[in-house]
Amino acid sequence: MLQKKICMLGSYGVGKTSLISRFIHRIFSDKYQSTIGVKVNRKQMKLDGVDVNILLWDLHGDDEYQRVRSSYLRGTAGYILVVDSTRGSSLEVAIDLQQLASDIAGDVPFLTLINKCDLSDEWNLDINQLKRLEDLGWILHQTSAKTGKLVNESFELLTRKMIAADA
Repeated sequence: MLQKKICMLGSYGVGKTSLISRFIHRIFSDKYQSTIGVKVNRKQMKLDGVDVNILLWDLHGDDEYQRVRSSYLRGTAGYILVVDSTRGSSLEVAIDLQQLASDIAGDVPFLTLINKCDLSDEWNLDINQLKRLEDLGWILHQTSAKTGKLVNESFELLTRKMIAADA
């Protein structure tokens, strides 16, 4: 069985914990749960005939009060950048975190999840900036931890990319 570490990165309150809860337990809670430090969750999957044990590192939000520790990123096989579609500043944080993750983890697969897409009336992201990121090769998925939209598909895609990177 393969074991892969995935780090969840993003600003505070973007939905990292909620995405993990939706993926692992198929549940969503409206109650905000602030992550302190790091919380590790585990999920076993079988994708394309390969058994994979996923270790999901739910890292605290990166903001003016606390920064993501580089030690958390060591050994990661991939990472997910989470952006809150209703908070434009969370995209800038994700861009900065991508550079940090790339510097520490190297060229490992990653996805960017534009979360809270169910709140389309409150959308507050620069479409042109998202297009530029896609042009740079970033994979962007519009997800909703609340409805489950593209959550499983996103984690499965990243897992497939991590497996392929080992081949």
